[in-house]
Formats: sequence, C-alpha cells, structure tokens
Amino acid sequence: MPSIVFPFFRSLCLLSVVIWLGLQGMSVWAGDNKSQQTDFMELAAVMLRDGHSDRALLALQSVDLEDEKTDLSRYYTLQGLAYLNLNDFHAAKDSLQSAVKSGQADSVIFVYLAQAHYSLKDYRSTIQAIDKSGAHAEKANLITLKAQAHWHLEEPAAAINALNEGIRLFPQDYGFLRRKVFYFVELQLFHEATQLGRRYLAQSKAAAEDYIAIGNALRLSRQYKEALDILEIARLQFNNNQMVAKLLAHTYLDQGQLNSAAFILEQAALLNPDLLSEAAEVYRRANRFHKALTLNEGVQDQKIKLKQRLSILLALKQFERAANMESALYRTGLLEDQHVRYALAYAYFSSGRFAEANKHLDHLSESELFRKGVELRRLMQVCKEEPWKCI
Repeated sequence: MPSIVFPFFRSLCLLSVVIWLGLQGMSVWAGDNKSQQTDFMELAAVMLRDGHSDRALLALQSVDLEDEKTDLSRYYTLQGLAYLNLNDFHAAKDSLQSAVKSGQADSVIFVYLAQAHYSLKDYRSTIQAIDKSGAHAEKANLITLKAQAHWHLEEPAAAINALNEGIRLFPQDYGFLRRKVFYFVELQLFHEATQLGRRYLAQSKAAAEDYIAIGNALRLSRQYKEALDILEIARLQFNNNQMVAKLLAHTYLDQGQLNSAAFILEQAALLNPDLLSEAAEVYRRANRFHKALTLNEGVQDQKIKLKQRLSILLALKQFERAANMESALYRTGLLEDQHVRYALAYAYFSSGRFAEANKHLDHLSESELFRKGVELRRLMQVCKEEPWKCI
C-alpha cells in the first residue's frame, strides 16, 4: 500500500495558518499598549512562517502564561504547529488539544489534530478530528487520510465508502480510484481489482509507474493472469521502460515460463545492456545453453560475465574450456568465491586434471563445499585405481 504524505498539511502549516494567526494577532492586539507577551507570539508566528519551528518554540518560552492578557488559544496553536513541523507528534497533539480547550474556534485546528493523531497511529481519534474539521473534511487529502484510518482499523467498508466520496467530490483526482484498486487487492477481490485497475489506467492517462504498481500488486497476490494482462499492455505502451520489462519477465518466471521471460529480457537488453546477464541466466535455466553463451559474450561486467560463463560451460560439459578460465578468474578476484573455486575444481576433475583439481579443493573451508570436495577427492581416487569407471 503506498504511503501517505502530507503536502497539504505542510504547506498549510507554513503559510495559510501562520498568516491567519498573524492577522488574528494584529486585530486583537493592535494599540499603543501592545503587550510584550504579544510581541513574543508575533515573533513565533514569523518564525513559523519562515520555517524555523525550533526558534518559534524558543520565542514562545518567553510568553507569560499567567498573564490574563495572554491569548492562550493562539499560544497553544502556535506551539502545536511548531511541534507538528518538528515531528514531535505527542507534544503537538497535547498543545493542539490545549488550544481547543482554551477556546480556539477555527475548525482548521482539527486538521492538524488529525495529522498528529494519524502519525501517532491513533486512527479512531484521527477520524473524529476530521469529522470535527467542518468544511475541511471535504478536502481531498483529508478524505484520503480518513480512508487510510478506517483501513488501519480494519474497517474496509468505511474505507471504501470514504474513497467513493472522494471520487464523487473529485472526479478528476484519480488517486482515490488507484487506492481503491489496492484495497481490493488486499481484500483478495482480484476480479474487481483487475476491472477497476483497467478503468483507472484507461481514465487517468496513467504513467508506467502506475501499471508497474498495480501489476506487481496482482503478481505478489499470485494473480498472474491478471498481472500479465496489465503488464502486457504496459509493455506495448512503454516499450522503452526497463522496469515494465523486468516485472513482466519475472511474472512469467513465477509461472515457470522461462523462455517467455528470457525473450522479454533479451529484447529489453537491446536498450539496456545491463539486462544481458539476466537474459542469459534465464536462458541457462531453460537449458538453452548455447543461446545463454551467446548473450554472455555481450555482458560488460567482467565478474558477472566470467562467473556466468563458467556455469554455462559446465552445463555444456565443456570442461576443458571451463578449466582454461583459471587465469581470468584469478585476475578478476573471483577465486576468492569458494563456489567459483569448487566449480573450477570440478572442471579440472572432469577433464582428468586431478592435480589442479586438488590444488583448488585445498582452499575450500565452507562446510557444504568442503563435504563436496571430500567426495570429489574420493572419486578421483577411484579413477586412479579403476580408470575404466571414469571413462
């Protein structure tokens, strides 16, 4: 499920609310006998507006809360916004609630309380705060937040109802439709998710990332046919997108369709040579060793290329060619990998060069490879004593 960010909250915190608070302060406290308490709160409002929440809190520390002229509702509102911007959500919640108790009447205060509650994973209080925010409750961000809160409370019907309300109020905001698709996937309503996903992708002029997200959600839910339907469309529309190709290939791999996966990766590698090694590896797994060897020639990363080439030559039983790779493996540092070392030893053994095989087996210390090395030494001894068994 995609995470929620709060651009609406942040921008409102740093601009509109601070301006609103500043205008409130000027109208209430204008006059020749303007108190020093107000000066500190005005300074805090300026600091908030400029994005210096820590300095705003310092200014507020100089406000005398015992002074009967101090506007406590405004003080706690400023303090709550500063804590909210600093991600101190417990302190923000306490301050904003104190602002309400002190008479803060503007309903926007509940918008910020909703954010604080949500960040503290108090989802029930999040919903209650949104419901108290008046006309703000019909803003797109708050509708999404309410839907997410219901979802976390395992109230899927209420979550989907909230998204439906968002679709009704904001028919051009396809984010609600997108989130609904993911809800359906998590509810295992895969047919509905696929149908809604297609509708979203058709209506929203979706980017490749949208196809990837929906296709991958279906793939992870093992709804491979539905995932392939969406990803094949994406491949036609975004034929230069590497992630679409890789995800489509891995979806075929999940179903054991190795040749289809390898072909897609091979085609994608025409634009991105970094995918050649993946394509070659899938062809190797599909037992198409000569095709894998051909693609391996174009791999740029020498370590990946040589390690993969060694495994392909062993699969082809071209043991002499595999054994002759020793100098290249040594030069690239691959012999430090004990699995590579064992594979080379096996190549030497299979080509009848037992002394070289033993030399590499001496370097094995990992338990499983050491056990295999012992077995290989036993076989070499058998070959020495009874050569006809190794023909």
